[in-house]
Amino acid sequence: MSTIAGIIYILIFIIFALVAYAVMQIKLFGIKVKDFWSFIEANQMLDRLYNFAKQYENMSPQEQVIYLSEAEKIFRAFDNVPSELWEEEYEKYVAVLKKYKDIRMIRWSKT
Repeated sequence: MSTIAGIIYILIFIIFALVAYAVMQIKLFGIKVKDFWSFIEANQMLDRLYNFAKQYENMSPQEQVIYLSEAEKIFRAFDNVPSELWEEEYEKYVAVLKKYKDIRMIRWSKT
């Protein structure tokens, strides 16, 4: 029983060491952990908005407002991390930004 407990303690120590190492690397890169976590969440939302932007040409006014709101959250999160982290997502980012600008222009012209 004591060997199992010893193994569990070692595994827990390794997990905490890996988390601490990851946090240290994030901070050394000049990013706040909160900003990095927001970036990860925004990256997931970017995929959803990218697919949504490709599928729907004509959105209802309510869908447009939701899209604009979510896109702004993504833009803020991406602005807080270095661009090297999201080079692979650049095409999706540009597509979401283009749709964002189109919707803003449509909404502006209606007022």
